[in-house]
Amino acid sequence: MASQPASPHVARVAALIRRYGTGTGVVTALDGVDLALTRGQFTAIMGPSGSGKSTLMHVMAGLDSATGGRAWLGDVDITELTDAELTLLRRRRVGFVFQAFNLLPTLDVRGNVLLPFELDGRRPSAAEQQWVDTLIDSLGLRERLSHRPHELSGGQQQRVAIARALATRPEVVFADEPTGNLDSRTGREVLKLLADASRSHGQSIAMVTHDPIAASFADRVVFLADGHVARDEPRRSPEQLSAIMLTMESEAAA
Repeated sequence: MASQPASPHVARVAALIRRYGTGTGVVTALDGVDLALTRGQFTAIMGPSGSGKSTLMHVMAGLDSATGGRAWLGDVDITELTDAELTLLRRRRVGFVFQAFNLLPTLDVRGNVLLPFELDGRRPSAAEQQWVDTLIDSLGLRERLSHRPHELSGGQQQRVAIARALATRPEVVFADEPTGNLDSRTGREVLKLLADASRSHGQSIAMVTHDPIAASFADRVVFLADGHVARDEPRRSPEQLSAIMLTMESEAAA
């Protein structure tokens, strides 16, 4: 029997609700969000502080649970999975790039990059090692393999985090403000690397950002406001994205 084709969506949520707290102190971070991330696409998620963008990413990545609605990674409904099942699924299908880098200080660059394989209890195959070597060279890390995180600049640490996130060729990489701690030049380099991973290697990427310049590198920009998807745009210039944000802020203040 022929196998079923893979879903065109690498991750999606339907009628997603996420609330925190109880009683009069309850806060609704997401209120009925419907969103699907297309395979091989670089998607930016924008919105003002408190709009729910990081919460959305965390639920889609299986790092946080939904209060209502459903969430899928590929064809797997992750809404009812146990913590152990979620951990295994994330390890094998999801990569993460965080603003704070989150490198292990006791491991050198090579150890941090290979950590996803170590956590999965295996060594890279020959093809995977070739890909890791390609990442190391393209990210300019070859001369830093024996260095520990405290011996690296912020930009170098973020490159290590990107190499680690891409090493196992996960189905989707979630990046939460990946350039927030970087200077503008280094930030642009990191964004170009993420865009190249998507356009040249078919990597699916979802990036949370408040920065119109960062979002302009993406193929698609989703805007959140007050826990809702307010707009869904194709690739735009930084100026166009800034104008959209200003319009949304003006409407919210009216």
